[in-house]
Amino acid sequence: MQATTSLSAPAKYRIASIDLLKGLVMVIMALDHVRDYFHASAYSFDPADPNQTTLFLFFTRWITHFCAPAFSFLAGVSACIAGRKKTKAQLASFLITRGLWLIVMELTIIGFGWYFDVTFGNLGLLVIWSLGISMIVLSALIYLPRTAILLFSCLLIFGHNLLDNVHAEGSILWAILHEQQPFQLTAHTQLLVGYPIIPWIAVMALGYYTGSFYEASVAPEKRKKLFNYTGSAALVLFIILRWTNVYGDARPFEHFGSISKDIVSFLNPSKYPPSLHYLLMTLGVTFLFLANSEKLRGKVVDFFSTFGRVPFFYYILHIYLIHILASLFAKMQGFGWNKMVFKTWITMDPNVKGYGFDLWVVYLIWIVIIAALYPLCRRFDQYKQAHKEKKWLSYL
Repeated sequence: MQATTSLSAPAKYRIASIDLLKGLVMVIMALDHVRDYFHASAYSFDPADPNQTTLFLFFTRWITHFCAPAFSFLAGVSACIAGRKKTKAQLASFLITRGLWLIVMELTIIGFGWYFDVTFGNLGLLVIWSLGISMIVLSALIYLPRTAILLFSCLLIFGHNLLDNVHAEGSILWAILHEQQPFQLTAHTQLLVGYPIIPWIAVMALGYYTGSFYEASVAPEKRKKLFNYTGSAALVLFIILRWTNVYGDARPFEHFGSISKDIVSFLNPSKYPPSLHYLLMTLGVTFLFLANSEKLRGKVVDFFSTFGRVPFFYYILHIYLIHILASLFAKMQGFGWNKMVFKTWITMDPNVKGYGFDLWVVYLIWIVIIAALYPLCRRFDQYKQAHKEKKWLSYL
């Protein structure tokens, strides 16, 4: 997953459908994290393994694939909207400071939330890192013409899979650019490059380019038509490329002779780094949602939009709440809360094999966590709206 930050634009420029989609992906993201900490099979096999998973388990994982691409894209859209009230220099400065802030938070507060390891033996460059570094890169890209930003985005998104066969074992720089790898920095410290920046920086840049279609001069009907066309074209191209295996993914679609296994293989393109197949699938749906959700209103929309207006605040809270509850459940199961202090990534720690619950329990815990966080997020959202003069709030 991980999902997740945004740029705060003045209220008059807020687009309800953007907040709604941000909120939806934040809530869905939590499901994947709850599964990591509570599902019995999380420590045994990959939920996307066609030979071991079930369709219910696979789609529990699959739906969360949309979170990181949608949120990175929407962060770019929000940057464009926020930029209407700033000079280029002001926007660039904000993007740099915000990006650095996110990277520092990833390596400290957020990292501790994942592991509960006071020695910080595991450092992870994960989704918040990718958002932070993408903002720093975007701070330079905003000075380019819009067409150049679009070309840059498409070049990386469509062309980066040409690098799939390029490997540089032991190179942190290459891992940061395009190949997920762990590194043993010292005898007690490991670095996991979980989110290589190519093509994540292009996803945010594409969002920045797309943000211009939310200007007042663009009619909603024209925007809806364009987004529907773009989303549909992306999904059609995904189906063609995925079925033919011509190009675009290091993990090709395999025929297993079983409908359920074939579905799992077809809908499970590479995420680390996100392949062309993966981005066509996820961003295609993102465009379609944005095209057809602008007129949605009501209490359900307000509920999800609340999370979308305070995503980083929610993100930090949900990690700690999930991990604390997992520690309590581990103690109740007889494993001991200390087994939830991790020295490696959660689903790779052999000390917790045998711990966990059925999938229906995962869903129940997820619902309880969302319900518990909603009033806190609503209160913080109200505080942000009432105190727009406090610049520090834009960093949360």
